[in-house]
Amino acid sequence: MTVLETRNLTKRYAAGDQQVIAVDGLDLQVEAGEVFGFLGPNGAGKSTTIDMLLDYVRPTEGSATILGRDTHAESGALRRHVGVLPEGLDLYGRLSGRRHLEFAIDWMDAGDDPDAVLDRVGLTPADAARPVADYSKGMQQRLALGMAVVGDPELLLLDEPSSGLDPHGIQQMRTLVREEAAQGTTVFFSSHVLGEVETVCDRIGILYGGRLVAVDEVERLRETVGAGSELRLRVRGEVPVDVAGLEGVESVSRSGDLLQVTTTDPRQKAAVVTRLTTAGVEILDVDSEEASLEDVFTAYTTGETPGGEDESAAASGVVP
Repeated sequence: MTVLETRNLTKRYAAGDQQVIAVDGLDLQVEAGEVFGFLGPNGAGKSTTIDMLLDYVRPTEGSATILGRDTHAESGALRRHVGVLPEGLDLYGRLSGRRHLEFAIDWMDAGDDPDAVLDRVGLTPADAARPVADYSKGMQQRLALGMAVVGDPELLLLDEPSSGLDPHGIQQMRTLVREEAAQGTTVFFSSHVLGEVETVCDRIGILYGGRLVAVDEVERLRETVGAGSELRLRVRGEVPVDVAGLEGVESVSRSGDLLQVTTTDPRQKAAVVTRLTTAGVEILDVDSEEASLEDVFTAYTTGETPGGEDESAAASGVVP
């Protein structure tokens, strides 16, 4: 089942005698139960997209549906099915954290236990009793995340959910996202933090200059741009077998006792080692480095491949 779908979703803003395209013809499908990473630099159009999904901003062109319902025509009906963590949420400084959660529970007409929700996001009973004005940014983010999961929503829209969180808070956020997905919740995870997206998401879409330039699983995106893995082996003596002909092997070089093998498919590393050991090559040490999501992101947003070759970059977000 498709939980979230956009068709030619576009938002333009007037800027003097020009139009700035914040989101440009976005076609996207997010399926039930998946954690979808919406990745892009600040200013790429991620928050504008979420604002259109929530009917806070009307699209210039195109449409969006959540759970098969038009996000504009049926926005009120969708509120009870969607949990939202917006970027920069303003909380009420005089109210306690617990009172915020109680309001969220009442709004969703839910039966959640406030104490259980607070525990999930790492806030203590003492924290819950304090006014939110005394909270750090990270504590406010924890509370906002707790409010987002109230009522067991079918879709979670998380906009920069790790903002302000310390490493422990980030780990708790990741755990919560995985738990929600395991229960069947669909998670739309918008972030500019590469590591967060790679860690928790099943698929990612890369947004750049308002355009969706790639959508796939991380491993397949690596393969597409040639950002595979490098296998470094320390060997003794001659290497009487050619591994360059193996499927997925891009290059092989040797300097002294160091044999370096670059593969476009990380799964081929085992085949390389097997070919060498079968041929009687003595392997003293093995080290491997997988191309990062940063390499993939750079390739799609600048046109520079991991090997340094320049390809056509994504188009600009400004039109006459």
